[in-house]
Amino acid sequence: MTTHRLSAPRTFGRHQLRFRERRRPDLLPLLTVWVLSRAAMLWLLTHDTLGIGDVGEEVHVLYRHWYERIAGGDLPADETTWQYPPGAALVLLLPGAVPGLTYFQGFVALALLADAVVVLALVRAGGDGAWYWTGGLPLLLHTPLARYDLPVTALAVAALLAVHAGRARLGGVLAGLGALAKGWPLLVLTGTAPGPATGRSWRPALATALGGAAMLAVAFPHTLDFLRHQGGRGVQVESVGGTLLSLARLAGWQGRVVYRYGAFEFTGSYVGAVAVVSLLCTGAALLGLVVWRVRSLHWSDATPLDAALTAVLLVTVTSRVISPQYLVWLLGLAAVCLTSRNTTQRPVALLLLPAAALTAFAYPLLYGEVLAVTPLGCLLMLVRNGLLVAAALLSCRLLWEESAPDVLRVPWNAARANRMRAGQGS
Repeated sequence: MTTHRLSAPRTFGRHQLRFRERRRPDLLPLLTVWVLSRAAMLWLLTHDTLGIGDVGEEVHVLYRHWYERIAGGDLPADETTWQYPPGAALVLLLPGAVPGLTYFQGFVALALLADAVVVLALVRAGGDGAWYWTGGLPLLLHTPLARYDLPVTALAVAALLAVHAGRARLGGVLAGLGALAKGWPLLVLTGTAPGPATGRSWRPALATALGGAAMLAVAFPHTLDFLRHQGGRGVQVESVGGTLLSLARLAGWQGRVVYRYGAFEFTGSYVGAVAVVSLLCTGAALLGLVVWRVRSLHWSDATPLDAALTAVLLVTVTSRVISPQYLVWLLGLAAVCLTSRNTTQRPVALLLLPAAALTAFAYPLLYGEVLAVTPLGCLLMLVRNGLLVAAALLSCRLLWEESAPDVLRVPWNAARANRMRAGQGS
């Protein structure tokens, strides 16, 4: 029977104490950098002329249109661009409830508020996470302020920090709320320690997500239609599969880039096969995470944090879609990892920084090159996605080496022992 080190709940009490005693960053320099960098992001958003421009149009036009339908009691489930769980409706309603502001202004204000919540939560946790987030998010330029991923990331970060601090039930509720709005925050519970801690976090998470979905289904019909729209999506240009198709087009393949389901996707022969392979890779990644949980022998206080980043990275790089705002998720989870001295994911966090910077070049700076599938656009996506794939593979390796080292070393040790025996026999 496998024995997990660090399975007793009281062990988390000691970890919680050490967690709270972590060195906290100096507030004044951190807040100064935060204010200046966010002011620069706001300036870029108000001018919105970099590259392809109109980054804020999604809020001005699409989100506001959805808000008006939702406020009228009609979920936009009949629109192919609506590909979100029903909790997204609540996030999109909030900006309209901010008094004295237009919908766009309210949306940006709430995004900045979520950003500030993440910073303060990371400051309280200690370590290098607050600095990482503060400096890393502006690498995406002004895109994060015009997407609703910041509030969802704030929920995921808060959930993971709550679990790390020994408040498993609260972490589960927050993860469930995040999953109700976007889905992926449920993955932050991937690495909860075996034993009672897992049940204390997963039960509230599932109850919150399923219960909230059921209540929203009563208020809005067709709340699950987003699954049909998600299933119909193809291969986005910016995804890993899209990079392979871009290279194929440079080599003479006749596929085209079209706008469908709210994104630019490839159409043509082999696209369906690439989409199927992407889905199979996602399934294999999720299965691998299950195997990791079963085979892991050692659990440190950082393991839940590291596993959350690994899980979301794997799902991201195997997805048919990698939108620019997905990097917001990864930066947030990497920042949480950096709150622990025992994290294995520091090299992964470093890889994500140039990936975020290249994402800003891909969108909005050189998005025309990416959509036209020019050599420059292909090179840009090849390097960016190469960094993400490298980060995902490295994250997996570091997680396995920390928590299940014997599993990884057995084949190598066996081969070495065989070579030694063969040498002695001769």
